[in-house]
Amino acid sequence: MKEQMQGYLTLVNDHLSLVCDRLLPARLPGPEGGPRECQVNQAARYSLLDGGKRIRGILVLAACELLGGDCRNALDFAAGVEMLHCYSLIHDDLPCMDNDDFRRGKPSCHKAFGEATALLAGDALQGAAFEAVVGAADKEGKALPAQYVVEAAKALGLAGGARGMVLGQELDLAYEGKNISREILESIHTHKTGALINGAVQMGAAAAGGSREDREILSRFAFTLGLVFQIVDDVLDVTSTEQELGKPIGSDLEQGKTTYITLLGEQGAMELARKLTQESCQELAQVYGAKADFLIWLAQSLLERRS
Repeated sequence: MKEQMQGYLTLVNDHLSLVCDRLLPARLPGPEGGPRECQVNQAARYSLLDGGKRIRGILVLAACELLGGDCRNALDFAAGVEMLHCYSLIHDDLPCMDNDDFRRGKPSCHKAFGEATALLAGDALQGAAFEAVVGAADKEGKALPAQYVVEAAKALGLAGGARGMVLGQELDLAYEGKNISREILESIHTHKTGALINGAVQMGAAAAGGSREDREILSRFAFTLGLVFQIVDDVLDVTSTEQELGKPIGSDLEQGKTTYITLLGEQGAMELARKLTQESCQELAQVYGAKADFLIWLAQSLLERRS
């Protein structure tokens, strides 16, 4: 499974570089006619191309293959979801949000390029994400069926917009420093983290022409995966190191955020994460058999991650 994971990772990274060269070139024609360095695009490339687990892009490819598609036909969709995810990280790190100075083991975009350029870099990545999706081509370079493209663009817009990831961020800010219930905490992370993970598997399903039943099963798996991902994040914020995570630790405590650690304790949080992972993986195994082996392995590896 590790070899398959590495294969997906290489495909996503290589394709992201190609898409960036096309949609976010480091140099653009200047107003006086000659080429000029584009700071916004350079900032976007700085944040996007160097590092990252590419979990969302990998989920696009894996979901496509699970449903019988060729993952190489879903590479533009994978690039799109990674671009949208990166935009959210740039904005999330800004002083008006979480005010984090490091991301993926290096200075955050606003620390490297300034707040204004970082803000615009996130905006550029958001636009490029949809440009990549609507221009999606298969492994032969032919345009994907319009229905597949529309479904993928709709999934990405829903995941990243006011009913998905943006709502999660709004709720996160609204409840910062307050004692909240587990139900509210789950709502925050269902939107902030789970929505885009679900968007990724829905885009993979679109590339394979998946059925409504397939999409519903994958949606349950994705939202559970997103919740587990956040629970483990909360634990690592207390138990890991800045070197392992590539970003500051203890920030949740400093900002007075309610987390699964504060509600359930470290042991209780991990017990919940293991229970959720087991239940979601059982459904995949029952429906898809051995074809789900990679997604089940991925879910279990994210449960056990240290970074």
